[in-house]
Amino acid sequence: MLVAAALAAPPIGLAAPQGHAAEREAKVGAAVRGVMKEREIPGVILGIWQRGQAPIVKAYGARNVDLASHKRGKPMATDLYMRIGSETKTFTGTAVLQLVDEGKIGLEDPISKYLSGVPNGDNITVRELGDMRSGLVSYTASEEWAKQFFANPRRPWTPQELLSFSFGQPPLFPPNGTFNYSNTNFVLLGLLVEKVSGEQLGEYFERHILGPLHMDRTIFPSNAAFPRPHANGYTVQDAAGTVADTTNWDPSWGWAAGAMISKLQDLRIWAKSVATGSLLTPATQRQRERFIPAPGLEPARYGFALFDVKGWIGHNGSLPGYESLTVYSPSLRTTMVILLNSDISPKSGELSTLVGKAVTRVIAPHNVFYFQPGAQQSPKH
Repeated sequence: MLVAAALAAPPIGLAAPQGHAAEREAKVGAAVRGVMKEREIPGVILGIWQRGQAPIVKAYGARNVDLASHKRGKPMATDLYMRIGSETKTFTGTAVLQLVDEGKIGLEDPISKYLSGVPNGDNITVRELGDMRSGLVSYTASEEWAKQFFANPRRPWTPQELLSFSFGQPPLFPPNGTFNYSNTNFVLLGLLVEKVSGEQLGEYFERHILGPLHMDRTIFPSNAAFPRPHANGYTVQDAAGTVADTTNWDPSWGWAAGAMISKLQDLRIWAKSVATGSLLTPATQRQRERFIPAPGLEPARYGFALFDVKGWIGHNGSLPGYESLTVYSPSLRTTMVILLNSDISPKSGELSTLVGKAVTRVIAPHNVFYFQPGAQQSPKH
């Protein structure tokens, strides 16, 4: 089991790196700032822990911006709480697989064995939900849901309300027909964890995942409260291109698919844990790593709430105002965590992907991280 103390990064404020380390850090910084300038990203937090190299733990840009004057406020910092969107799926997936290890859930069981009212529920397996092959429409793809969300982004949502926007539409394809990224799958998996464990999802995370890993700066929120210090987030709210501050928007619409909050140092712990299966048996981790093609996200392959992009294993996240990327490369023994406070993305890809691509061009030029634009956590996509 991972121990947080063993993975703690060197204190911020040590003497500046010398020689090769200083040159490497400067190149990484230039790469990050280049993407920030091109895509007008207010701020980025970056952590790189690479075998044989000095760690890079840096913050760039601003944590908040005055939308009227465009004046930048406080500088970004490495100890800020950030919303991590779809990285939440890796926690929900881990919870399901822990219950598989306990013999309480079977990956090949139909979801109807545990939850009623799911379209095709007698045929959709637990594995197909986690692998994004259920065929169930993502509720975030519903125009009516998006209309209601953006009309009142501080509204709280229940899981059942979210599912209603999916269940009212016919499935896209028969179970296991192909890959389709659907937030509906993970709301169902969250309800599955609650049903089988008898615990509320946040309580389960705390007792069985966050506590054992000493990740005391990671939160599954029950409302819009946002611990301080945090960065403000920015998104485009409407077709007119109006930029909005999303800091206090209610994340309950993401629930088990995307509501969590974390910090850089906790995500450093999580990156290696989820990629190596420290909380699961080796047999169950192998089941998790049955990566399959993910059309639309090439060259990514998707496992059970986990992707593999050219050996970088982990997940990204995107919800209004925030994006993140947490990955670990076993072959390179390298952890990379990227957090930023905008999701105003170009058609060329998620902002976190663009930063990840720029950074890995410097630190791993033969193993550059990148995948094509696809359906992510943000309701704009």
